[in-house]
Amino acid sequence: MEPNWDDMKVFLAVAREQSLSGAGRMLKLDPATVGRRIARLEQAMGAVLFVKSPQGYALSAAGERLLAHGEAAEAAMRAAGEALTGSSDSLAGQIRIGAPDGCANYVLPQVCARIGEENPDLDLQIVALPRVVNLSRREADMAITVSPPTAGQLLVQKICDYHLHLVATRDFLRQNLPIDTLEALRQVRMVGYVPEMIFDEELDYLGALGVQRVPLASNSVSVQLRLVVQGTGVGIAHDFSLPSHSNLRKVLPDQVSLTRSFYLVRYQGAQRSLRLTRFAELLCDRVRAEVARLESLT
Repeated sequence: MEPNWDDMKVFLAVAREQSLSGAGRMLKLDPATVGRRIARLEQAMGAVLFVKSPQGYALSAAGERLLAHGEAAEAAMRAAGEALTGSSDSLAGQIRIGAPDGCANYVLPQVCARIGEENPDLDLQIVALPRVVNLSRREADMAITVSPPTAGQLLVQKICDYHLHLVATRDFLRQNLPIDTLEALRQVRMVGYVPEMIFDEELDYLGALGVQRVPLASNSVSVQLRLVVQGTGVGIAHDFSLPSHSNLRKVLPDQVSLTRSFYLVRYQGAQRSLRLTRFAELLCDRVRAEVARLESLT
């Protein structure tokens, strides 16, 4: 007995939500029905696909193997739908983009607004999270990251480099000792990440500067920047955010200048979707141009 596509959709939902109730909400089914469908699929496959624990439903070894095939089938079904409806020839429907909150706040709004104006049948959603977006749980169709993932069946393409500098308000700089050396920098109040919440080593900006204490911290780069704008200390800011904050000035720009990169990440199965592929190319081009435009203003 072979699994049917309806049961495979239930399997993917449980794998992503890690619970029968979560999958039920996604599929608009009651949890008992979801449980019966999983039992039917396990019987058809002749294997246990999930291991139940206090944390929820975790994939078994057999479930992990089935997941790749299920996601490939899902991508193929989506591509088939696009081919039949002709949606691959135009940008329409819903596309969700995950991004770190700096990019999501200062770059993606204007990029997505322009793409949306050019494609009125396209619904764009920006998911701003101070952590890595989970593509396997379908939190987004694609994600912008600050380092290229090395695990999983993923399509990764570099979008562009971007730059960061230490910044503070003019008033803060006037009221504090001249910050003309790294040693002087360590004597003033710093704003940065909550150390244990740095979700990517590329975001550990202050550690390399020998900063031992961060009196004002947040897991959100946007909150950090708001703290700096209030005149409370010195922090790291993306150059592309500075045009939005005219009262900020770079600190030690000749000694502290950081370069990082944005990458676009998708599942390999997404390449079967001409619509998502076209959008990914357009998104990369527009993000690259917008970062360059904003940085040219600083």
